[in-house]
Amino acid sequence: MTQKVLLTSKEVNIILHRLACQLIENHLDFSDTILVGIQPRGTYLAERLKSLLETEYHTPEIQLGYLDITFFRDDFRRTEKPLEANKTKINFIVENKKVIFIDDVLFTGRSIRAALTAIQSFGRPSAIELLVLIDRRFSRNLPIQPDYRGRQVDAINGEKVKVNWEENDGEDSVCLITT
Repeated sequence: MTQKVLLTSKEVNIILHRLACQLIENHLDFSDTILVGIQPRGTYLAERLKSLLETEYHTPEIQLGYLDITFFRDDFRRTEKPLEANKTKINFIVENKKVIFIDDVLFTGRSIRAALTAIQSFGRPSAIELLVLIDRRFSRNLPIQPDYRGRQVDAINGEKVKVNWEENDGEDSVCLITT
C-alpha cells in the first residue's frame, strides 16, 4: 500500500478560504442559506467553513446542521457488517431556504442522492447546492456535479482518497492511497 500526499495543511487552508469566499459571493449574508454537513466526514468541513465565514469574514450566525444518510443509501443492505448510523442534527426547517450540502469527497454520487432524499424530511428547500473538498470526477455513477469544489482528483477505482482533519486525525491533509 502506498500513500501520496495530494494536499498539505497549508493547501487545505488556502482552499477553505477560497471556498468561503465563493460562498459569500453567491449567498452574501446567508439569511436564506443553510449549511448541511453530510455525516460523518462532511461535518468537519462544514464546521470549518462556518467558523471561517463567521470569524474571518464576519458573516453573522450561519445555520449549520448535520445530516445522516445511512438508511437512505441504496446500498445500505448490501454490507456484511451492521451499519452504525450517525446523528442527524437539523434544528430548523429548510422550507424555502437555500441548502448547501457539504461533504469531503464526491465519489460515485450515491451519498448525495441519499442526502437529496433525506433532506425532504425537513421541508422543501428553494435550492440545493453541493460543496466538496475533493471531486473524484471519473468515478461518478450518477449525474451529480459539485457547485463548489476544492480540488479535482483523477483517481482510478483501485485508489482511495483520504481526507484527514486535524480535529479527528491530528492533521489536515489529503492523501491518495493505492493498494
